[in-house]
Amino acid sequence: MERVNGWFQQALFDPRRLAPELPESAQTPPGDFPAYKIGESYPLPPGGWALHIGGLVARPMVLSSADLQRLPRTRLRVRHHCVEGWSAVAAWDGVRMTEIARLVGADPRARYVEFRSFEEGYYSSWDMESALHPQTILAYGMNGGPLPREYGAPLRLYSAVKLGYKMVKYLSMVSFLPMRTGGFWEDQGYEWFAGV
Repeated sequence: MERVNGWFQQALFDPRRLAPELPESAQTPPGDFPAYKIGESYPLPPGGWALHIGGLVARPMVLSSADLQRLPRTRLRVRHHCVEGWSAVAAWDGVRMTEIARLVGADPRARYVEFRSFEEGYYSSWDMESALHPQTILAYGMNGGPLPREYGAPLRLYSAVKLGYKMVKYLSMVSFLPMRTGGFWEDQGYEWFAGV
């Protein structure tokens, strides 16, 4: 049934359709946007943290926080949807995944993107169309300030087109791949496509 459901969701997905951008007045009050972790505490980035980008790319790269913040900046204020049934709104600042794909020269044979966290064991994989949606970013800011630790600092994946468990926090690696992999929750039976 998961295969049929995934096929159906992917067939309905339109990479040009945008989620509504919301006004600042719609933002969830500070402290009311739920935060999650899989370990006992919110992880700290390893010393010398940087984002490693590889796989089927012309130019594998390692980007520091400063490198990422020098790239064209995007702000999204869209509704976040959780598989548990709640939703919330925040403003996210970061760089579009389309910019990352352009920068590294993603190969057309790469049909999937895997996102890995430095939070032990956490990862997710996405179809390329969702990863390159205009509202999919690597976020380093939240609500006008730096991204807080409990929401995935120094870098997290954020998108208007997926449920929250697909948005990997504490991001450390992005890989462009020819084949689909799984994910922390997906390997436990959660939907792989998980579109909104």
